[in-house]
Amino acid sequence: MILAELRDYLAEHRRVSLQDMAHRFDADMHALRGMLATLERKGRVRKLPAGSVCGTCARCDQAAPELYEWVDAPGDAAPPTAGPV
Repeated sequence: MILAELRDYLAEHRRVSLQDMAHRFDADMHALRGMLATLERKGRVRKLPAGSVCGTCARCDQAAPELYEWVDAPGDAAPPTAGPV
């Protein structure tokens, strides 16, 4: 998996738990946190506070999922599909 794939997945789904991303990309959560930190530094993703809900059903069996949310840049019309991260 490359950073662009993670970026596109977050842009498409808007809010995603770390566990969901680990399952989707068959990746280690620690490795994902490193990639997410890169996207956070660029202002494209933010880690949501503990107790936030993903916005789908709010009935997740996870006690406190670690959630990340895509941040649209000014002028973004649609989620990115290609290009540099």
